[in-house]
Amino acid sequence: MGIFRHADYVELTIHFRCNLKCEHCMIEDTMDRLEPASDEKLFELIEYNLQHRQWKGLILTGSEVTLRSDLARLATVARDNGFEHVRIQTHGMRLADPQYCQQLVSAGVDEFFVSVTAADEQTHDAITAVPGSFRKTMRGLENLDQLDGVSILTNTVMTQRCYQQLPELVDLLRHLRRLVQMDFWNYWPMSETDDKQLIVSHLELLPYLRTAIHRAQDYGRAVEVKNFPECLLGADHLALDNTQPKLFIDPTFWPEFHRNGFHQCKFRDQCASTNCLGLNSAYIQEFGWHESHLRPYDTDPREVGRASKNMHSASPHLSTTPQTNSQSSQTS
Repeated sequence: MGIFRHADYVELTIHFRCNLKCEHCMIEDTMDRLEPASDEKLFELIEYNLQHRQWKGLILTGSEVTLRSDLARLATVARDNGFEHVRIQTHGMRLADPQYCQQLVSAGVDEFFVSVTAADEQTHDAITAVPGSFRKTMRGLENLDQLDGVSILTNTVMTQRCYQQLPELVDLLRHLRRLVQMDFWNYWPMSETDDKQLIVSHLELLPYLRTAIHRAQDYGRAVEVKNFPECLLGADHLALDNTQPKLFIDPTFWPEFHRNGFHQCKFRDQCASTNCLGLNSAYIQEFGWHESHLRPYDTDPREVGRASKNMHSASPHLSTTPQTNSQSSQTS
């Protein structure tokens, strides 16, 4: 599980423009019509929190918030009015400028949630559709790593194009001293169908994901996994956390999101898990229900499973070693 308590954070979408074209972007089709929160809304939220102290951290997100020229000013206002932390969600390209990194940190941004889509330049740039994006993101991470008081989180959306590289990605970033957490979000298409054919079978993804989890933990990172069946993770199930900070976003986003059809499972009525998103409509259409692999929990593993890794729902017949053959956010 992650080291950040989601209930301590509030997330506000302040920008809906991006200079990448990531094939997995969850708001690709709605970006042009989603309305970002106004500055007035942001300041109202800051004032509310100053009075009520409901949240410790503010997350500024949307599509690519570093495209806002006043980002540093907004961070300063938040920090000057009671927020202990300001986090930005970014693809990291603008962070390749060390002066810009220093400007943000000096303004009060102390947490950076950076999207890294793959372990090599060719794959990353193919996913983002922008040549040179990988090098800029890597340079940005290096710049952040040189600054005191910074916490780095990375996010990788797991798709057909990159899932076999997960262990190598963990190795690639192992030298970063300020990298405290790695998130792995299993792709969902924001639709009932996987038109781009990006969804990976859970059974094929599992060995790569588990290896990545173990390596990251060995390097001292916290790990957070999104949108993967909890029972399939077995002893690694505590890495799964589908909770999120309180999110303020254009309400027209939610009908699109609900098209995914989460929480479907043959064992839904029997399973006591309160953390699992089950399967979604597009996944079931492509790979089926996995009745022979999924297992219901008799009791909520959030409550009783933390002290023991001997899960009754583990899947010992699934390899934990990657074979040669082959769920803020997916927005960056």
